[in-house]
Amino acid sequence: MQIADNTVVAFHYTLTNDAGEVLDSSEGREPLTYLHGSGNIIPGLEKELAGHNSGDQVKARVEPSEGYGEVQPSLVQDVPRDAFQGVEDIQPGMQFQAQTEGGPLLVTVTKVEGDTVTVDGNHPLAGETLNFDVNVQEVREASSEEVEHGHVHGEGGSEEQH
Repeated sequence: MQIADNTVVAFHYTLTNDAGEVLDSSEGREPLTYLHGSGNIIPGLEKELAGHNSGDQVKARVEPSEGYGEVQPSLVQDVPRDAFQGVEDIQPGMQFQAQTEGGPLLVTVTKVEGDTVTVDGNHPLAGETLNFDVNVQEVREASSEEVEHGHVHGEGGSEEQH
């Protein structure tokens, strides 16, 4: 069966950047399982997987516009240290959930200078070209319930990944 809308796809992957550094991998874990056509994975990878079959090896290069987007400078802000009430030792790399006009946003501390903390709300892979090496494990027809809910149910499905 070919990967198409309303199919459930299970795949193993290794993700590298243009420097060849491994950013993520499913090695040693269950394959990633998603409902194709429902926006459960980044658009560029979903587009590259369409039409492939179980057992296929796929190399996909995904530009930022079809991955995690370009870096948005407006999501990098300096905030006063006292905005982090109850946190004694703020260090770069720490993550916090900020409340914004558009809803909650995960931000990462990038710099701490005196009473000023710089946070970045961009996805850590924003602006990166992503290189996926994918091994398609299984392709099956989605159940009507999976299609209705917009995600995979059960073993390895997104319900378990929330």
